[in-house]
Amino acid sequence: MGAPRVRLVPGGRSLWDEPLGLAVEGLGPRQEVTLRAALQDEAGEDFEACGRYRADERGELELSRAPALPGGSFSGLEPMGLLWALRPRRPFRRLLKRDVRSPFRLRLDVLEGHGPLPGRLLARAEHERCFLGPGVARLPLRHGRLRATLFLPPGSGPFPGIIEIYGFGGGLLEHRACLLANHGFAALALAYYGYEDLQKDAKEFHLEYFEEAVNYMLQHPQNYWITATSVSIAG
Repeated sequence: MGAPRVRLVPGGRSLWDEPLGLAVEGLGPRQEVTLRAALQDEAGEDFEACGRYRADERGELELSRAPALPGGSFSGLEPMGLLWALRPRRPFRRLLKRDVRSPFRLRLDVLEGHGPLPGRLLARAEHERCFLGPGVARLPLRHGRLRATLFLPPGSGPFPGIIEIYGFGGGLLEHRACLLANHGFAALALAYYGYEDLQKDAKEFHLEYFEEAVNYMLQHPQNYWITATSVSIAG
């Protein structure tokens, strides 16, 4: 039996909404281990999740086939459980991506046993989860009253268009629009309060502002065409 090692597919880096295959090789037959995922956001907040597992008779553990045992952050067959179950170490913190140009760096630890305290470290791997896909253009927009960022997929189009309005706490959050552009949408991340010279709070809204955003998407002067426009509001 060799030293345990983590195998990731794809290795090295992947997009934030891309499935990540995770397996551990080189364990003992039916060995019990705890897998722990950890990352730190741009504000220095720590997020963690753990799953308790048992290797098969060959000492292999593949999360697409092995169910997590009770006692961790989740249980059952959850190949991506270590990612969707990430929770803040300090309460009432929310995992948000402020700068889509940089990745989240995910650390994956394989720990011995299922005890209440972390067991001996058997293996470790690091992986980058990215938001801005290859060839996607990120274009900060200051047009008339609009304060936004436009994301364009690679190529000349035509692209379906989406205006993405994130309604939690104001400001300009780009991560959802960026991920949509990775999948072929021309996506406009639109701020509407709490950003630069826009109104500071959400006490009242001027619908003409959103109409201006729709018209901008429909009449964009570059060499692509918006074939459809919809609005996504996230709370």
